[in-house]
Amino acid sequence: YATVLHLRFIPKLNNPFAFNVASLWAYSSVIMTYFGVNYYLSGLHSYAAGSPVPIPTWVPYSVSALFVLTMVAAKSRKNIKLALLILAPLLAFGLFIRYVVM
Repeated sequence: YATVLHLRFIPKLNNPFAFNVASLWAYSSVIMTYFGVNYYLSGLHSYAAGSPVPIPTWVPYSVSALFVLTMVAAKSRKNIKLALLILAPLLAFGLFIRYVVM
């Protein structure tokens, strides 16, 4: 949420569309952190016991749906470049996890 709150200091990102897109992805990351840490990762700070549970199949579909929703909203408001600017770090991190870590 710190990123969302500080977007207003960047002149190009100081508009309602950028705030809404960043808020959507920030809230999604908080929900993922809650369920991921508590129920899917095993360790001292989770409710999961034993070996880690595989990531559910609906997770990539929901992330893809949020990405499509962001792009549709950007197209209707003619903010494609702005949406890609906001989502570029997320896309780079996702590709890194997909092809380097796994």
